Amino acid sequence: MNGNMTVATVVGARPQFIKLAAVSRQLRSSALMREILIHTGQHYDDRMSRVFFEELDIPRPHYSLNVGSSSHGKQTAAMLEGIESVLLREKPDVVVVYGDTNSTLAGALAAVKLHIPVAHVEAGLRSFNRRMPEEVNRVLTDHSSDILLAPTKTAVSNLLEEGIPPEAISLAGDVMYDAALYYAERANARSRILDMLRLRPKQYVLSTLHRAENTDDAQRLTDILGGLERIARDVPVVLPLHPRTRFALEAVGLAQNSKTGMMLLEPVGYLDMMMLEKNALVIVTDSGGVQKEAFFHGVPCVTLRDETEWTELLELRWNRLASPLTSDMVVQRYEEAIQEPAGKDAMPYGNGLSSEIIVETLREALVSRCRRC
Repeated sequence: MNGNMTVATVVGARPQFIKLAAVSRQLRSSALMREILIHTGQHYDDRMSRVFFEELDIPRPHYSLNVGSSSHGKQTAAMLEGIESVLLREKPDVVVVYGDTNSTLAGALAAVKLHIPVAHVEAGLRSFNRRMPEEVNRVLTDHSSDILLAPTKTAVSNLLEEGIPPEAISLAGDVMYDAALYYAERANARSRILDMLRLRPKQYVLSTLHRAENTDDAQRLTDILGGLERIARDVPVVLPLHPRTRFALEAVGLAQNSKTGMMLLEPVGYLDMMMLEKNALVIVTDSGGVQKEAFFHGVPCVTLRDETEWTELLELRWNRLASPLTSDMVVQRYEEAIQEPAGKDAMPYGNGLSSEIIVETLREALVSRCRRC
């Protein structure tokens, strides 16, 4: 292959920016790879987007599609149209997508329709709940991809069971672990969030809540908040609010800080979030990324879902599901998290070199493809 290999990267949501930061840094250090960054605008609020690019030193996107929020179908269609236009103009050698959002699926579909190889970072994750939009996005993206970069051995097994050719699968590890290691010192030096909120290490609970299955169901949302408020009678509960969550809380009249120790915040940046995570007593979340980050920092986690794609965290007892999801169950799982011994010591997500493995896998796959042309 003569000249640089062009890698088009599609991102659009906060968790993807964190994964992108690690891989993009490796791409920029390669003399053989050129990255074109496409931001769909799925997360368009500055607190959910721009601050991450600044804190993580991610280059400014070459293309910003500014799609914004909408229904799944309308949003994905707008992304498809915009991404296709960019791919036709740039003619990349490969398109890289991350995770399980509508941006992920749109990027994969746009590329495969144009016969451009697709690489999926975080391939093979399964909750086995097809009612989750994220699960549908994962499955469709994996079966559209040529290079499947799995974060865990379980993810590899899932792909093999679905008939994905073994030669298309690489066990790459988890790039979020790379990011956690790389930015830890920067967070310690720059973040002042604990002082600002007058929090003391291991004397508060951190919670995040954003999934549609929780925010769009008034009863589940009320149960979750009820459980958190009961916990907050004994220890402060810090809840940075995703815009969707704030809107949902306002709709049911729960958007104000309660008198029981609940601290409802605006979204926080990555460095502040890292400090809140690593110093929490327990983390209560419905986020897949935050489940892992809790583990990276050695903090017990309660997951506000009926299942999780990160099954190894359940097996290692660093995580526990609040299912069936009721106020009582949220409190029960929290009490178990603080009373039971710490989870088992293990490294299921690699050794912090996943981004290097991913970039080398891309290079090898593209060179091999060129030789066959």
